[in-house]
Amino acid sequence: MKIEFAAAASTSGAIAVPVYEGASLSAAAETLDGATSGAVKRAVAASRFSGKPGQTLEIVAPSGVENSRIVLFGLGEKDKRSASTLEKAGAAVTKLLLTSGETDVAVALNGETDAEGAARAALGARLAAYRYDQFRTRLKDDQKPSLETVSIVVDDTSAADAEWASWGAVADGVDLARDVTNLPPNVLNPETYAKKIEGLAEFGLEIEILDEVHMTELGMGALLGVGQGSEFESKIAIMKWNGGKEGDAPLLFVGKGLTFDSGGISLKPGAGMDEMRGDMGGSAAVVGLMRALAGRKANVNAIGIVGLVENMPDGNAQRPGDIVTSMSGQTIEILNTDAEGRLVLADVLWYSQDRFKPKLIIDLATLTGAMLIALGNTRAGIFTNSDEIADHLFKAGNDSDEPVWRMPLGPDYEKHIETKNADIRNVGEGRLAGSISAAEFLKCFVNDRPWCHIDIAGTAMGGMSPKDDPRQPSWGTGWGVRILDRFVRDNHEG
Repeated sequence: MKIEFAAAASTSGAIAVPVYEGASLSAAAETLDGATSGAVKRAVAASRFSGKPGQTLEIVAPSGVENSRIVLFGLGEKDKRSASTLEKAGAAVTKLLLTSGETDVAVALNGETDAEGAARAALGARLAAYRYDQFRTRLKDDQKPSLETVSIVVDDTSAADAEWASWGAVADGVDLARDVTNLPPNVLNPETYAKKIEGLAEFGLEIEILDEVHMTELGMGALLGVGQGSEFESKIAIMKWNGGKEGDAPLLFVGKGLTFDSGGISLKPGAGMDEMRGDMGGSAAVVGLMRALAGRKANVNAIGIVGLVENMPDGNAQRPGDIVTSMSGQTIEILNTDAEGRLVLADVLWYSQDRFKPKLIIDLATLTGAMLIALGNTRAGIFTNSDEIADHLFKAGNDSDEPVWRMPLGPDYEKHIETKNADIRNVGEGRLAGSISAAEFLKCFVNDRPWCHIDIAGTAMGGMSPKDDPRQPSWGTGWGVRILDRFVRDNHEG
């Protein structure tokens, strides 16, 4: 779908105009009301539309204007309008018209917001327009998207275009993250995923792929153990963006990339196992972020690194009771082969901090079902040794509508991964504090560097937002791209 910015609305196609709380018409809505002999106010009076954020009201084929339809959209209280409100408004209009048969809509925001606000409305439109129809061959015409162009009417089109160059790149990153999360596991495996990542070089990223020979030489027994039952070779993909000052330490983003997690020998229940194609949601967020940073030419040095593995039951698969040696030299007793993501991250974290000497490390993983029980599907849990990172992520999460909540770490939880048979074990004590014990496990592989683990088990798939958020139309949510991009924008770009 095309996004453009215009100084005036077209008289053809649909036109969307804002209304504020209490059915207070904007200037554009008042103009249309006059042109239609009061049809706008009559439609409002005959409905339950009141101008609340996210509300829409459609008037089809109105007399007095050439536009095919008028869409009223709510912006809430005028003095409390935010970028989030504008995003949701752009998304709500797009959702309403996406399969309506309409091909074009002009969203009248001139006189209502600045260039950034207009770009954020466009971002909402792009997020809402996402479809994953790659394998749907029987869609009827009325099920297919018809909307081709969203034109945002704004006072300064040049400034809006400049803003969109940045926010449009974020939309590209989110869409990429959604795409790879949605792909079925017979299409996306560690090898095909690595090739897809190699294609990101066209955007200016430096790409490097490590194979199993290299990982064996490095001593990555934790990661390699997870993938030894798969027919596909495990990979590590490294993405570098050098947009900052030469010599500045990079920000490091690490993602868990289990392209399918059967649980291994500790086999998962059959019900819902299909959704384990999304167990690479952490890697999707990192890949999408790197696409966004490169697309908007972010003024920062950043490295994204993802461990790409498939966890399958097989005669050669890892067994409960195995003891493996990680790259760090620490030995790990495997008590449950379904606690595999932390094993992948253990070696990737150790390798990346040792090689790249980053300023800070943030890892993302669909790591524990316990996180979903604790926070549901609207917030991700963060575990960190840095109050500064926690504060910055909390603000970035609220500003991007990808909120997080800080969870505890500490010596009283370290005992959960103690064992008499190795240095540590890969699961805690029963079901107690499962997300925390997993984070404590990861902490063993980051030394004292500023680090944060984000458990996105509840937000990466299935829809992290409330059902009425039109920005979230997809099972694979792309969660993580927006909060991390905001984290970088606000705190680490010169």
